[in-house]
Amino acid sequence: MERIAISERPDWREKATEYGFNFHTMYGEPYWCEDAYYKLTLEQVERLEDVTAELHQMCLQVVEKVVASDVLLTKFRIPKHTWEFVRQSWRSQQPSLYSRLDLAWDGVGEPKLLENNADTPTSLYEAAFFQWIWLEDQINAGKLPSNSDQFNSLQEKVIARFAELRENHGFNLVHFTCCRDTVEDRGTVQYLQDCAAEAGVASEFLYIDDIGLGEKGQFTDPQDQVISNLFKLYPWEYMLREMFSTKLEDAGVRWLEPAWKSIISNKALLPMLWEMFPNHPNLLPAWFAEDDHPPMEKYVVKPIFSREGANISIIENGQTLEKVDGPYGEEGMIVQQFCPLPKFGDSYVLIGSWLIDDQPAGIGIREDRAMITQDLSRFYPHIFVD
Repeated sequence: MERIAISERPDWREKATEYGFNFHTMYGEPYWCEDAYYKLTLEQVERLEDVTAELHQMCLQVVEKVVASDVLLTKFRIPKHTWEFVRQSWRSQQPSLYSRLDLAWDGVGEPKLLENNADTPTSLYEAAFFQWIWLEDQINAGKLPSNSDQFNSLQEKVIARFAELRENHGFNLVHFTCCRDTVEDRGTVQYLQDCAAEAGVASEFLYIDDIGLGEKGQFTDPQDQVISNLFKLYPWEYMLREMFSTKLEDAGVRWLEPAWKSIISNKALLPMLWEMFPNHPNLLPAWFAEDDHPPMEKYVVKPIFSREGANISIIENGQTLEKVDGPYGEEGMIVQQFCPLPKFGDSYVLIGSWLIDDQPAGIGIREDRAMITQDLSRFYPHIFVD
């Protein structure tokens, strides 16, 4: 994998505004960057595809094992009153839309799984759409070889998945929701609504705190319309603990993502994968912090429910090298062997590998000067050449 400098498109900020990319700069810091790009080979892309597909299937085997065990559901900190709700979502094969695996890889050796963003992954819009526009523009401007391609079939696969959900699962009208005051989440949801519309799926948007409870226990929107299908950019670990969690089982909602994703979006996944697939070349050794495990010279401590790098620490010989503060940790921790992210210049690089409908569909590449990738880490486009 190479990092190659390139001149920016002179009008990219105007294009971002035109296309509704309102979070290309956040808190005065660049989020979208195109002063360079990452170049892969076709062979490397095929390797990423194969590894992503295999890891995803291994994660699904974890779900199968966890839903069958009260002990493991407890270990995953799934609240007991929601066990049947989570189990039923798996046993009835409730469909999923998308997920993203975060991988450490420099194009040589084996990609290593750092975590699975299986419930509320963001950075989809910039991976699926805006980096593709960049590719086309730079080829047309003669800045990239004419045979440049991108590991990116995200948009067409998302649209095809929505069409399939409409035709085979009754997702004719979908309500979409996220929290207030987060431009990135709203942008991701708006993009998914646009993709749904392309697939002939009608949509309504409401913020998560606008969801009401009807007389018969259904969830309703502000117009008192019953919500039958709901895409939520809101984590299951919150929902399963909130007051209305007792109503989830009887509300009759088809969820995107389904409740079984609460198992594989959870860092408890990592020690389970290591236990079920020991010494797998694409896994890092990992254990529950409270369990016996071999001593490690350098390792990462992660809360079971951490997001955007929050409350993660890197430890070497008992000393904390780097840590990020945040609201997580009380629910329990896991430890994972440290795997250095590849470094290009002064920045560490992380590959987000996307799946749509269980199929590998493209990547997004993030950079950060810190070793722990966070929500404001910079997004860089990529190409591959055959």
